[in-house]
Amino acid sequence: MSKIVVALGGNALGQSPKEQLNVLKNTAKSLVSLIDKGHDVVVSHGNGPQVGSINLGLNYAAEHHQGPAFPFPECSAMSQAYIGYQMQESIQNELYAMGIDKQVVTLVTRVEVATNDPAFNHPTKPIGLFYTKEQAHETKQIKGYTFIEDSGRGYRRVVPSAQPINIIELDSIKTLNTSGKLVIAAGGGGIPVAKEANFYKGIDAVIDKDKTSALLAAHLKFDQLIILTAVDYVYLNYGKINQKPLKTISVDEIQKHIPDNQFAKGSMLPKVEAAIQFLEKNPKGSVLITSLEKLKDALDGKIGTYIHNEKNRDTIM
Repeated sequence: MSKIVVALGGNALGQSPKEQLNVLKNTAKSLVSLIDKGHDVVVSHGNGPQVGSINLGLNYAAEHHQGPAFPFPECSAMSQAYIGYQMQESIQNELYAMGIDKQVVTLVTRVEVATNDPAFNHPTKPIGLFYTKEQAHETKQIKGYTFIEDSGRGYRRVVPSAQPINIIELDSIKTLNTSGKLVIAAGGGGIPVAKEANFYKGIDAVIDKDKTSALLAAHLKFDQLIILTAVDYVYLNYGKINQKPLKTISVDEIQKHIPDNQFAKGSMLPKVEAAIQFLEKNPKGSVLITSLEKLKDALDGKIGTYIHNEKNRDTIM
């Protein structure tokens, strides 16, 4: 039996509640098949489109005097609960269908970031509404936000993409997992919080969910991290005529391709970096990166990129 953290990509979950629920019903079958095989699973997920929709809708309502504005950490918490609810429902129903007596729990999770993280000096992640140049300037003067011009569509606020350093609810995740629950945690990379005078406070930032998932898997001392995305493999020369899938590769080998810009900064690079971070903390572990919709084929060894330390290439699941 292996202990596995499965990280689902937010973009791969669809663009609406109905679409997401349909995706999760299929994903639940693969996740429950892992449990049926005796594996111990903790699930995490992205929230990019979902938290964006929540933030956009609430801010739009506030600007039209239809309700209060909501801080970004609160929007992140809402997205964790919304995605977690649909995931819980889908997995629990599949467990019942398979005759497996196991409870599913979503834990709203905070993740600590450091206020001296260099990302706070260079915010890059667009969130919220589009503004005209004049509106962006006025809002910046009033609220101190940072704005960038976004692909000719207007100006958008940007927030830092900070590194996760501590999962606040880690002990609770461990307790629930040890008691036999299937835990959904650290959604969207976690709600970013910073420590001020020994107290935690929500902060406007985002955290890469794959890096938080790697930290979670390492701290839980799990055997494997599975990162689910929209493509079947990690590729070299992605999208080109000479595109090549990476099937089984060592940490040392895959690191050699990073300086060549083989992995896109906004998509595959964070996943590869997360895999490396997990394996640095857990040298005996392995990482699988593959598509969410073909997880079953990946678990059967038919597709997917497996990353390992050279000494352990024969211990991959």
